[in-house]
Amino acid sequence: LDGPLRDIGERARHVIDSVLPEGSGAVWHGHPAWSLGDKPGRTPVCLIKAYTSYVTFGLWRGQDVPDPSGRLVAGARRMASVKLGRADEIDPALFSAWLRHAVALETT
Repeated sequence: LDGPLRDIGERARHVIDSVLPEGSGAVWHGHPAWSLGDKPGRTPVCLIKAYTSYVTFGLWRGQDVPDPSGRLVAGARRMASVKLGRADEIDPALFSAWLRHAVALETT
């Protein structure tokens, strides 16, 4: 990624890595995805997908994650995501809360 999209991806990855230090990150279905355990894709939690002018941060079970901000947009199956056009649109506290809840959904 170049320029602003790179900044978005790096900031999102920092949040993901801080919440999922034992998660496995891999390119899965053409974009970076993080899963629980050592087998990428077995228990997926989140992804980052770049487009021309924005980056999507998505959660596999995002529709089951509480979102008082209203920023998560429902997608296919149980997924939900947010489009990010600038790095400062990433709220580390909010994104971390989403991720912690997503992990809890997979581990309880």
